[in-house]
Parts: sequence; structure tokens; C-alpha cells
Amino acid sequence: MIIKQISIFLENKSGRLVEVLSALGEAKINIKALTIADTSEFGILRMLVSKPEETLKILKARDFSVTLTDVIAIAAPAEAASFSKALKILSDKGISIEYMYAFSMGTKAAIIIRTENIEKAIAAIRENNMDLLNAKELNEI
Repeated sequence: MIIKQISIFLENKSGRLVEVLSALGEAKINIKALTIADTSEFGILRMLVSKPEETLKILKARDFSVTLTDVIAIAAPAEAASFSKALKILSDKGISIEYMYAFSMGTKAAIIIRTENIEKAIAAIRENNMDLLNAKELNEI
């Protein structure tokens, strides 16, 4: 149930994001989710892609600072109450969240979470009858 996420350190200058996306487009890599956290000087681009290992190789070959990071994807209704439920489950187990983002398609959402203890988070989500997406299911969205 662990999903591999691509994390890329980017200088905050015009054209850098285009370089990344063009390289992935040329390789026919599909992007399932994308988020950018930035400051005035740099940003961290996080993406869920169809071929994470291939993406890593492509971007490293182009001298990008890139890593694979483990995250989980919780499947839930696209409602604030569902997001709250997932976060409460983790909070009640003392699991901190490093960051999260989400995307939805119609009435369904995927909540992407990076935690300090991913195995403990998976167990807590399962114990509380919430659904986790695996990489194959995520790629089918």
C-alpha cells in the first residue's frame, strides 16, 4: 500500500517546471497528482506519476535534485468529514503528518499523506475500515 512519490528540488526561476514536465512528456509519463511548495528562492515539486523509477532516472540524468519518497493514499469521499476522519485516526494513534495533499474526481478523493511512521499509519487506517489505494489503483484513476 506504499506509493512512491517523486520529490524534486527546483530553483524558483522561470522555465524550471516546464523543463521537468517536458522531460516527462517526452517519456510518456502520466501525472496523477502534483503539488508545489515554494519560497522566493526554491520550491519542492511533489508528484505521483505512472512510472516513478523511470521518472527518477530521467530527471537525475538531466541534473535535477530528485528523490523517491514513500507516501500513502487514502480513498475517501470528497467531503471534509472524510478528511477529518482520516486525520483523527492518525492523530489518535500519535502519528504526525509531515505533509498532505489531495485530489478528487467527482465524489471520490485520494488523500496523499507522508508520515513519520508509514507502517503504523497503514495499520491505523486499516483498523478503522478506511480504504488505501495501491499504486496500480492510483494509476487507474
